[in-house]
Amino acid sequence: MSELRAAIVGTGGISTNHFEGYRAAGVEVVALCDAVPQALAAKASAWGVERTYLDFEELFSAGGFDVVSIAAPTAVHHPATLRAAAAGVHVLVEKPMALDLRLADEMIAACDAAGVVLMVGHQLRSSGPGRKASELIEAGAIGNVTHVRLRQAHDWGGQGVRPSFRTRASAGGGTLLDNGCHLADLARFFGGSVSEVYARLGTLMYPVEVEDTAHVSMRYADGSLGVIEAAWTATGWEEGFWVYGTEGALECTNRYGPQNLRHAYRASPGSNWDKTDVTTFEFTGASSHTRHVMAFVAAVRGDGPVVCSGVDGREAVRIILAAYASAAANAPVAL
Repeated sequence: MSELRAAIVGTGGISTNHFEGYRAAGVEVVALCDAVPQALAAKASAWGVERTYLDFEELFSAGGFDVVSIAAPTAVHHPATLRAAAAGVHVLVEKPMALDLRLADEMIAACDAAGVVLMVGHQLRSSGPGRKASELIEAGAIGNVTHVRLRQAHDWGGQGVRPSFRTRASAGGGTLLDNGCHLADLARFFGGSVSEVYARLGTLMYPVEVEDTAHVSMRYADGSLGVIEAAWTATGWEEGFWVYGTEGALECTNRYGPQNLRHAYRASPGSNWDKTDVTTFEFTGASSHTRHVMAFVAAVRGDGPVVCSGVDGREAVRIILAAYASAAANAPVAL
């Protein structure tokens, strides 16, 4: 395949990760699009991108690129993805891919019909710890998975909730959607199909319309259990996962230092309650966001798999929507 060229729709904070990922993959970003002129001009100047557009219809009509990152607000994801597919452009769309399963289905169908790659920005699948944990689980290193605990929690750096995240109209949901969407995807990545959820939500710290604290209890199709913990009420920042199995455990958190992966198991004679064999995996190099964009480029080039497909992105949304329904009903909801 000839050298790829990229465009980015949306120039907010997350767009920087996409730009850096394309640069690391050797792909030139040739066009930017944003409805806010000041934000668009700032990123175009910083990145040296000459072509700018205030409307994605104009962007796709002009063409001249092969792949696009849709890093705009969620409401833009569906129409921009359909327009990209019609133009024969491969799509990396940010999470959540849509807030309506019908729209997600249309995005998947449009890209399938056009023969273009559709990948969703759940970058935890591409992180060093996430990828290695999945490999170890698949290899049977911890036996049969019995429990999956997933956590992403912060306090907005002590600065308060950003305005666009404070209302249902602007954000669609709170921490369960913002942070929990990533964890719902990771839940499937580690444990497989989720069959039932039971959620509790709270607005306990900030004067916002949406939840700032959320727990979701999950049951997997094979009977194993899981929990998602998402919060904007946790001082500092933590992203971590714990996967327990019949023959071992995988533990990973950035709370106390580098996000290494710890594999605990019992192979040596004489191990005790708190003394097990341990293998620790350390990771260097590019961030998970950069790795995810690089994986997208590799998939477009035919050099690797689609790490997080449109179907994967849809299923993460389905889990979150079921969790909201559960919290509203104060009852378990089957998927």
